[in-house]
Amino acid sequence: CAGSPAHLVPGDNSHYVEGESRYIWMPDGTGVPHLVDLLEKPSDEDITRISRNGANNEYWLYTRQNPDNYQLLVHGDVNSIANSNYVANRPLKVIVHGWNSNGHSTINPMITAAFLNVQDCNVIVVDWNRLANSLYWTAVIGVPGVGAHLGNFLVWLINTAGGNWNNVHLVGFSLGAHVVGNAGRAAGNRPARITGLDPAGPNWGGNSNALRSTDAQYVECIHTDGGLLGIFDPIGATNFYPNGGRNPQPGCWISTCSHSRAYELFASSIHNNHFVGRLCTDLQEARNVGCTGGVALNMGNSIISKRGAGLYGLTTNRSWPF
Repeated sequence: CAGSPAHLVPGDNSHYVEGESRYIWMPDGTGVPHLVDLLEKPSDEDITRISRNGANNEYWLYTRQNPDNYQLLVHGDVNSIANSNYVANRPLKVIVHGWNSNGHSTINPMITAAFLNVQDCNVIVVDWNRLANSLYWTAVIGVPGVGAHLGNFLVWLINTAGGNWNNVHLVGFSLGAHVVGNAGRAAGNRPARITGLDPAGPNWGGNSNALRSTDAQYVECIHTDGGLLGIFDPIGATNFYPNGGRNPQPGCWISTCSHSRAYELFASSIHNNHFVGRLCTDLQEARNVGCTGGVALNMGNSIISKRGAGLYGLTTNRSWPF
């Protein structure tokens, strides 16, 4: 897996304390794993500060006119839009990174380039690194605020500069998947589409702030490291389980690689739209790579009007384009 180090990571990617998983290896934006204490929580003072941290979000605009160097859009600053290459009648793609990452982390240029390759669109990369680069639990607590600020920014952007909610596609990886879910809620569930790329699992089971199937007109998830770094449960309206949705994905031998494979598969699907999922009878069939239903649905891609529901399984290869 590109960017994955040769560090030895336990096979089940966890260390157990009194029967519960407490320590887990989490990758940063370059795929390097860090040992995280899932019970290490911030102080009450930090929690108060965290609730306001979404105000530190930065919104980086890329278009075909500036594919490599972003233009900073500032919430409330009309001139930042007027002086940018934002065009209201283009589709809008929004990309949100995960924990211990920033706007330059691998997912962002990879998916930005894919979108701009196939479509003349506005791409906004959300940099929330000030909070994402803190303790994992701190970042988890901050996700709702980051997402709400993003949703409010999008409402302001469309009301101020124009745009169409039916052309808005939000994409989030790991913790970023839950960020875009909260953004969709803050925007009244109006975005046309949300794609959750292996939504983060640790501390998200039963969490009311997790991504939901109703956060946009259509919500899909691509599960690649379910049960470890990602959620295995079908939290989207449509849920894809490539290669069983778990570690190890083909070509990977550690869960950090399998986790990152979600955004690699998605980027490839934007270029090629070649991953065909088959409907699964149930979650067990998806886990066992046994889905052979008569209904087919392509995984990923950039089609804004995409619709579907259910569990879908498929197999992929070990290297690009997979």
